[in-house]
Amino acid sequence: MRLWTMLIATLALAVPVAAAPQQKPEFTAVALALALQEKGTVALHEVQFDDAKATIKVESARTLASIGELLQGDPTLKVEIRVHTDNAGAPAVNLRLSRSRAAAIKTYLVEHLGITPERLTTSGFGDTRPVASSATEEGRERNRRVELVKK
Repeated sequence: MRLWTMLIATLALAVPVAAAPQQKPEFTAVALALALQEKGTVALHEVQFDDAKATIKVESARTLASIGELLQGDPTLKVEIRVHTDNAGAPAVNLRLSRSRAAAIKTYLVEHLGITPERLTTSGFGDTRPVASSATEEGRERNRRVELVKK
């Protein structure tokens, strides 16, 4: 059975998905489900926001649709939405911004995709949990992310 799961994950990541302009989701719903099953968490970089705001950009629609499809496909699944920023700006501002962005994602999933709000919790960490050096633009891009954590 484990081999079958790995095969599905490989195929899910390889199958192209039609995307909104200039955006292709990193994961399909199937690949998200497998990543959460295997690791309990998955980092997404395709959920984009207006600069210094919690307004979700239209380019994020396909990735959010994949998250919605994941949740619709497993009505018992509960996730925490964690948002991280880079280190540009004041730490207190980044913390508030990441919390507002996590709340915006939850609102989107509830209002546009019909996910029950009780299945979603949110956290914002600002720039306190970097995964790369903030000395380069590439590192800052990696630090700007949304994580889904299985609850």
